[in-house]
Amino acid sequence: RNMSSAGPEGRKKMRECDGLIDSLVYYIQGAIADHEPNDKATENCVCILHNLSYQLEIELPESYAQSIYMQRRNISSNDKTPGCFGTRSRKVKEKQQDTPLPEEKSNPRGVESLWHSTLIRIYLSLIAKSTRNYTQEASLGALQNLTAGTGPMPFAVARTVVLKANGLPSIRTMLHVSHPTVKKTAVSLLRNLSRNTSLQSDIAREVLPDLVSILPESVPESDIVCETTASICYTLFNLTQSSSHNARLLLSADGLPKIITISMNDSNMFSKASRAASVLLYSLWSHTDLHSAYKK
Repeated sequence: RNMSSAGPEGRKKMRECDGLIDSLVYYIQGAIADHEPNDKATENCVCILHNLSYQLEIELPESYAQSIYMQRRNISSNDKTPGCFGTRSRKVKEKQQDTPLPEEKSNPRGVESLWHSTLIRIYLSLIAKSTRNYTQEASLGALQNLTAGTGPMPFAVARTVVLKANGLPSIRTMLHVSHPTVKKTAVSLLRNLSRNTSLQSDIAREVLPDLVSILPESVPESDIVCETTASICYTLFNLTQSSSHNARLLLSADGLPKIITISMNDSNMFSKASRAASVLLYSLWSHTDLHSAYKK
């Protein structure tokens, strides 16, 4: 567990170690099957996998990166549009979001397991069943790592979490735990998921009222609450930016007074949360059909 946080070289060596990742996954599967999701060894295994999934897409060996991006490039050339390494226009980005990974292997080995749907389901199972904060945080953190970035892998993992594995109810539960780091990581994961336009209606329906409910009534009192608050605001920004319906949902959940209060604090310590709330307010005002409701 300590070695897995030793930086890019350490992660590379451990990912390449024959049988290591497979053994960690095998152990966790056994612990879940035996109804023992709270033992210390399971926590250690998940924390290692969490660390090994950090910056995974960037650090993947060339052979994996090529196979993941090949299908994307083929689709692009057929449609006569720029590939994923070309123009970053909104249209290309939206097409990229809907591009699935190449078909999953039924028996993944080594580094392939790190983004496989089997392990994604294991993380969601641990989030639902474990009561150890470190295990919950590491499972959420691994999914956060896998959904970071804008390539096809993060978006494919996001679709698996939301649509195939029905992971939102388990993540939503983590928004209401008392442990601040677990809550912060759950919000960060939702922020990543909410960047995927095709999933925004599902996410808003499932968790938008919960996100509003955990916004503080006044200015956050600590760094971690401040960061969590900023993340909530950016998640709500993603969900409401292109959807008047979702903006109305935020309004009906009494989110506006909270967001206004947070946006008005300009002290340096809380500027991150205040800035995020201001960006969200600016975006909400762009829905002109809601102006009269806002004024009320």
